[in-house]
Amino acid sequence: MLMRTDPFRELDRLTQQLMGTTGTWSKPSVMPMDAYREGDDYVIAFDVPGVSADAIDIDVERNMLTVKAERRPTVRGEDVQMELSERPLGVFSRQVMLADTLDTENIKADYDAGVLTLRIPIAERAKPRKITISADGGRKEISG
Repeated sequence: MLMRTDPFRELDRLTQQLMGTTGTWSKPSVMPMDAYREGDDYVIAFDVPGVSADAIDIDVERNMLTVKAERRPTVRGEDVQMELSERPLGVFSRQVMLADTLDTENIKADYDAGVLTLRIPIAERAKPRKITISADGGRKEISG
């Protein structure tokens, strides 16, 4: 149902983890995801902990799904002195090529406990259907 678009993306993610670099809008970090089919929906779940819902951007152009999120610093103020900062900040992004068998017009998005879940219905034309054969001249009728 999906295709990885950049084989070097995982190598970039590992390099960023080791070097402690943060993502930018021009070179975002990769966000982890799971993808699976559940009934008549294709489900993609992205880990974006610590990101507010208004800092998440979801776009679909043709069959390319793009999810971008930005984790901003939460501690602000003149009297704050940071002692330890291990949580990555910056921009995270993931692009997924969706199959033609998915209904990209009816994607539903939920965000709960740091997980963005997208549910994409399987298109009606991609669902299995029964084909019946009539006895009058071999004409076939499709029932769905």
